[in-house]
Amino acid sequence: MDGVPRVPEQRRAGSCALQPSAAPPRTAPLSFGVLGPVRARRGSEQLSTGSPQQRALLAALLLREGRTATAGELIDAVWGEEPPSQALAALRTYASRLRKVLDPGVLVSESGGYAVRGLAEGALDLAVAQDLAAEAEKAKSAGDLCHARELLGRALALWDGEALAGVPGPYAEAQRVRLEEWRLQLLESRLDMDLEQGCHAEAVSELTALTAAHPLRERLRELLMLALYRSGRQAEALAVYADTRRLLADELGVDPRPGLRELQQRILRADPGLAEPPSPQAEPAAAPVRPAQLPATVPDFTGRAAFVQELGEVLSSAEGRVMAVSALAGIGGVGKTTLAVHVAHQARTSFPDGQLYVDLQGAGSRAAEPETVLGSFLRALGTADSAIPDSLEERAALYRSVLDGRRVLVLLDNARDAAQVRPLLPGTEGCAALVTSRVRMVDLAGAHLVDLDVMSPEEALSLFTKIVGEERV
Repeated sequence: MDGVPRVPEQRRAGSCALQPSAAPPRTAPLSFGVLGPVRARRGSEQLSTGSPQQRALLAALLLREGRTATAGELIDAVWGEEPPSQALAALRTYASRLRKVLDPGVLVSESGGYAVRGLAEGALDLAVAQDLAAEAEKAKSAGDLCHARELLGRALALWDGEALAGVPGPYAEAQRVRLEEWRLQLLESRLDMDLEQGCHAEAVSELTALTAAHPLRERLRELLMLALYRSGRQAEALAVYADTRRLLADELGVDPRPGLRELQQRILRADPGLAEPPSPQAEPAAAPVRPAQLPATVPDFTGRAAFVQELGEVLSSAEGRVMAVSALAGIGGVGKTTLAVHVAHQARTSFPDGQLYVDLQGAGSRAAEPETVLGSFLRALGTADSAIPDSLEERAALYRSVLDGRRVLVLLDNARDAAQVRPLLPGTEGCAALVTSRVRMVDLAGAHLVDLDVMSPEEALSLFTKIVGEERV
């Protein structure tokens, strides 16, 4: 996108008063992140987690996975050996503030301490990463290296910089070290699978950067030596060993570990066992899936000519833009869906890669969750169930990736608010979205806003005539 949100365009076709955009409901699911800055979200909306010390408290509770932490343990986690004189009062204040932000019953007091309870499955990014790593190990044991590598890639993608970034205290620092070590282990496992699948040439550049960032990590240097050797760069592989030996002697006063020394000897004698594994057979590319989910258009559609032209022009401008979005607002029964479906059908030829449709049920008490809709859209676009991640953020990212380079029209009918809509927008050049809602989405950045009123008397008469016949009017 161009980096600066555009002021939404506005158009009023009548005097009908519209409801203001609704605030996100508290019933949207909570999710938390610790593999980067400590974050809390309700649905797609980010919540304020307060001061660094307040975030340190939240992180300490999240990392205990539901176990109760005493007040003393939490004071040590937040301040270390030199807490302030009013540490207990401050701790209670932070807990009280977090309770106001989170759902009732999530942050509980128990036995003189606190715990975070009742989180939905997949609500914590660390837990998601742990599950993905466990599934990757199972896939590897079953011989499915391709799937195992994909699962590890998804786990690693959950990191957003340094874990617990900006969180003070000795507990957070110890956890940062632990999580970084685990991340590197996952990365080494994934790179090992890359080499097993014959992707040694691609791995060389990544391993070169990693060994520069972690010069004393021998496993990374071992993988780099193997990748270089299999790329036909024997001399460079041996140079890596020589550099490693000098570095370990200078920094730690030790020799390389036995596995690294053995690899050097095998490279020297060109051991046939080091030859690259056979490349996996490329599967024939599947034909792209082109969903056609639009409801049937009304055959006797009439009127709304100005709106049809206006919306058609917005959709036709999708090519060459990051995203073309039109949001129709109006009272229930005014004809938003009928108009949107009619316009979408007229624009089908401009979107040859498919059309997606969903009724978001925003006017009812059980509006559709974006995670569920994204899962449905991804399946319609040809994504296998096993490749669909669990979290909203991962699904939205995969959805945008699948749409990249394609021209797809997305019709989001009966939306509750902008928060429900945002994760479902394509966000890629050449795609477009039509949104209908009872609220004006002034907070949907870059959207072309259209307010739909009741038909004019002339349009209503024309429609009535078309339905009952001219002779009966």
